[in-house]
Amino acid sequence: MSPESTGQNEHYLRVFWRGFRTWRGNRPFWAGLFTMVGGLPIAYFPYANMHLGNITLAMSTTAGAGSLIIGVLLVTLGLTMWFHHIVRVFAGVAAILLALISIPVANIGGFLIGFLFSLLGGALSISWAPGEPKPDVVDAGAEGQTSEDAGFGTKEPEPELQSTAAVPQQPEKCDTTVEADGGRHRAG
Repeated sequence: MSPESTGQNEHYLRVFWRGFRTWRGNRPFWAGLFTMVGGLPIAYFPYANMHLGNITLAMSTTAGAGSLIIGVLLVTLGLTMWFHHIVRVFAGVAAILLALISIPVANIGGFLIGFLFSLLGGALSISWAPGEPKPDVVDAGAEGQTSEDAGFGTKEPEPELQSTAAVPQQPEKCDTTVEADGGRHRAG
């Protein structure tokens, strides 16, 4: 067994966290979380009693069942965003509509806390798009390759100018020269 082998002595929490980060990156995680957090105060406040010393404030309204349904639906939509992210646009639109409906039905949208969280979660869900995988980068120092094989030193073809289309812009080439200190700043 070599001391350079990696992975077998790794702590289980680190393995779990890495798996969670991968899972979280493949779906609209924050959208689902904000939507679920927004659904909780909308469902809770109509059934809550607040005690101020000897005084009990009952915040229940006649639309308590409607508030409970809206809150449960928002939590369900948040879980849908997590576990069935194909329908993220539908879930986002539904979360925004339920957040707007909660303003007159559920104590001003759970005292605006639930409304704002649900609105933000729905907007994040609509705007989320899955990431594109990065193309494999060819290493210039690989066996049997020259710098021309790796794409260095080749000239890109000039785009043809068309009278009806805009000219595509080429990205700027960045300077890849290494500084004298190896790319490190002076403090490190």
